[in-house]
Amino acid sequence: MRVLLVGAGGVGTAITRIAARRSFFDHMVVADYDLSRAESAVAALAPDDRFSAERIDASDESAVTELLRRKRCDVLLNATDPRFVMPLFQSALAAGSRYLDMAMSLSHPHPERPYEVPGVKLGDAQFELAADWEKSGSLALVGMGVEPGLSDVFARHAADELFDEIEEIGIRDGANLTVDGYDFAPSFSIWTTIEECLNPPVVYEADRGWFTTAPFSEPEVFDFPEGIGPVECVNVEHEEVLLVPRWVEARRVTFKYGLGEDFIQTLRTLHLLGLDRTEPVPVPAADGSGVVQVSPRDMVAACLPDPAKLGERMHGKTCAGTWIKGTKDGLPREVYLYHVVDNQWSMREYDCQAVVWQTAINPVVALELIAAGTWSGSGVLGPEALPARPFLDLLTEYGSPWGMREQ
Repeated sequence: MRVLLVGAGGVGTAITRIAARRSFFDHMVVADYDLSRAESAVAALAPDDRFSAERIDASDESAVTELLRRKRCDVLLNATDPRFVMPLFQSALAAGSRYLDMAMSLSHPHPERPYEVPGVKLGDAQFELAADWEKSGSLALVGMGVEPGLSDVFARHAADELFDEIEEIGIRDGANLTVDGYDFAPSFSIWTTIEECLNPPVVYEADRGWFTTAPFSEPEVFDFPEGIGPVECVNVEHEEVLLVPRWVEARRVTFKYGLGEDFIQTLRTLHLLGLDRTEPVPVPAADGSGVVQVSPRDMVAACLPDPAKLGERMHGKTCAGTWIKGTKDGLPREVYLYHVVDNQWSMREYDCQAVVWQTAINPVVALELIAAGTWSGSGVLGPEALPARPFLDLLTEYGSPWGMREQ
């Protein structure tokens, strides 16, 4: 297997460090708009000649297609932010390559009723091309990070082995991470965090389909395992709610994120000031030479610390998991399937902070299953469309076991 990894930020770099310990692939081209980032990720793995660095503009479909063909890569792994999903997705299709991502094409709220019904949903643009992928005979595996990704695998596992009927599937994410020296320091891309937290959250119910609510709705306290403890979680827009119901039968599907009141208030302030907008606005140049166009959200990201570089200051654990309620053998059952990463461990073992490492390990596991032929198919598929047990067993083999708690 020859892989083109697009994006050498925190998650992309973690992917290279995890993959370097495995033998399932022949070569991985690490490509980034900033060539020095790609070169740095590759240099850290020396003397492993299975890795090489290239410069690429992820928005340039023809250039990405040409790079896939020139480097004879049969799979594109997208480790960029969601803005670049569609050009990379379409480049892989044009090149005849397989495709994996960890986040899906962007949503757009309903113009008149944003907090009642969806407009364009996450992943809609990708699923519109599903027939083209099926015709090509190639696989586009979408939402294969940790959330979405491992959380969807948990949903599939619950349906296959743990329940006869499922009433509700709820992805619940929480952490007790702190960062020394910062009052506000997101552990993941602020661009993506703003996108998913300020968009209308989507909920699925079998008798009404997908519908939306206001941001941060339906707060609940969820008790997370392995010492993290109770965290207040709220509805957030996320891909699992759009993916799980396509392949797993459940009467209700939700996603709730443990953000904390201070974090929520900061996001609300950014929205109030218009600093969450992506459209460029004119700003006088510092040298008085004229006006430059600046995206407010990009500016916010530039002012905050790089999440990938916070590991040495970060303490605590992060937990991703899927809570399932239903029946088994005629009796009520409720379980929480989860994956916890301790930042001290991930820094010691991989020199990667916990959140980006936890995201990165899952596409690498998926690539190995695809390389072995254990996971296969054509079209646009989510993780829950494929057998869960081989993934969970291989994840454990990687030295990162998952857990189950009877509620």
